[in-house]
Amino acid sequence: MQRILEYDSPLGSMLLAADETGVTGVWFEGQKYFARTLEPGASDTVSAQSASPALDAARRWLDVYFSGREPDFCVPLHLTGTVFQQSVWEILCAIPYGQTITYGEIARRLAAQRGGARISAQAVGGAVGRNPVSIIVPCHRVVGADGSLTGYAGGVDKKEKLLALEKADITRFFIPHTEPAL
Repeated sequence: MQRILEYDSPLGSMLLAADETGVTGVWFEGQKYFARTLEPGASDTVSAQSASPALDAARRWLDVYFSGREPDFCVPLHLTGTVFQQSVWEILCAIPYGQTITYGEIARRLAAQRGGARISAQAVGGAVGRNPVSIIVPCHRVVGADGSLTGYAGGVDKKEKLLALEKADITRFFIPHTEPAL
């Protein structure tokens, strides 16, 4: 059974979800794929006092993170996705605090793990975008090969703020501007 908890972050309201195994979701309110992994009936918000060990750990982790420090403990996770998504999320978990990687580099690492078969950066982007555990599984650390801060389900503005919080060198990155539709 999943339990949920609302978390008030400096970047806006977040929803945390966990089951008996670990954290199943961390989403910014209204982000793309918001709460897509919640089980039916998991919509009753629980208080921090009656949450669960996994939710308590996630809340503590986020408190440390948003204080501007790198958390020095792990949160139990229970990520559900395809084998490909799981492979991408595993690489995301290995990106060091305050550093970035490109979608293409993740694709190259996966290809090497799979014996050299080419994997597209777009496929990696799809898996990164469906990461259900924002921040803790640091999809915000993935950037475009051209230096663009693109592809964050929580919003590119939040991606920029998360990287700045980690003191990542964001001077070489830019937020892409899309052309208005005619």
